[in-house]
Amino acid sequence: MRSTQAIGRLTADPPRRPPAVAGPHDTVEPAGAARAVDEDVPGAVGRELRELLDDRLAGCHGLDPVFARDVAERTARFTRRGGRRIRPRLLWWSLRACGGGDPAQVRGALRTAAALELLQTCALVHDDLMDQAPTRRGAPALHADVADQYAGSTPGPAARRLGASTAVLAGDLALAWADDALSGLLLDPGLPRDTAHRLHGVWRVLRTEMVAGQYLDVRGQAVSSGTPARSIRAACLKSALYTVERPLQLGAVLAGADDPTVRTLRRAGRCAGLAFQLRDDLDDLFADPRVTGKPSGGDVREGTPTYPLAVARSLATAAGDHHALGVLDHATGRADLTEGDLADVREVLVATGARDHVEARIARLTRRCLRHLGEASLEPGAAARLRGLLGEITGTPGQVPEPAAAPRAAELAATGTEAAR
Repeated sequence: MRSTQAIGRLTADPPRRPPAVAGPHDTVEPAGAARAVDEDVPGAVGRELRELLDDRLAGCHGLDPVFARDVAERTARFTRRGGRRIRPRLLWWSLRACGGGDPAQVRGALRTAAALELLQTCALVHDDLMDQAPTRRGAPALHADVADQYAGSTPGPAARRLGASTAVLAGDLALAWADDALSGLLLDPGLPRDTAHRLHGVWRVLRTEMVAGQYLDVRGQAVSSGTPARSIRAACLKSALYTVERPLQLGAVLAGADDPTVRTLRRAGRCAGLAFQLRDDLDDLFADPRVTGKPSGGDVREGTPTYPLAVARSLATAAGDHHALGVLDHATGRADLTEGDLADVREVLVATGARDHVEARIARLTRRCLRHLGEASLEPGAAARLRGLLGEITGTPGQVPEPAAAPRAAELAATGTEAAR
């Protein structure tokens, strides 16, 4: 069964200060610690994760060596292997853009970033199991890896059940470790009380939003509720908030930014996060699997009602295009889909105009994101790095210029879309 820890209270480790970027006997100037992370955010987060995970693995080996080998070590390897470290990078450059960078803020940002990566491990391991995805990040998915390990000594169905059960437990373990990391930070006496209160509030809501978004995703597969509006709602919860808006908010909170700045960054993040999910939906069909790290057409095979597929169906219905509707009906939810079937789906998205529609929406969301960033008073150099990162995740690199002057209030009031609010 799915873990309910995502909406529970934090369970705290004994208080201890998260480590600084430098070693215990190194002397690093306060500004130097932040600049060191600036040079390599994923590397700094990786070092933080290594220390955190080494500590957790030592405890697991003390409990039971088989559990440590099969569950804990796999969870740690998955987390260390990582992806693009999008959430930690967004958190860090939000912190820096808001003027953060003193030693306590650096420690807090790295510990929170490590917690985010562990939460992402939970989400991906469970997501792969629910979708029965065979690979992740160019390697076997965790449930598939466990099933393969025991396939030679255990009957096939039992090995697959063991793989599925292990994935549930590994995801739960990653979630517990994420909460441990964050709760240890909240108990750090060096963290201002107001910052700790705000940080906990964001973390509590973020975990629940992640579960809600995943549920809407799997429910959509089961009941075929694939309207564009429902698809956007699921994308907003699953990615816009969890992947971009909340990491930006966490960075701003850790920097001690005022509420208006936090709200502005959240608006920017929601626009960019929705664009990120729409780009991911398109990449599922049109990008090279060697780049994405997962098989092409997974959303179609699983029957996931993504926004591009919902738009294609809506446009085909409006045009009375029975051929396009037939292709979509034939392909959606079929695990045995051939490459020829996928090619037909791609052709439908192009011919109906759905692909162009989604690309145009991504561009509009990116422009709104930039406009919101232009409203905030941010550190110029770090804000430029943040704009570049947002351009990377939305698939619009090189199209993220320095924003123009902030628009008039009346113009802002006219953009009351769900993604812009």
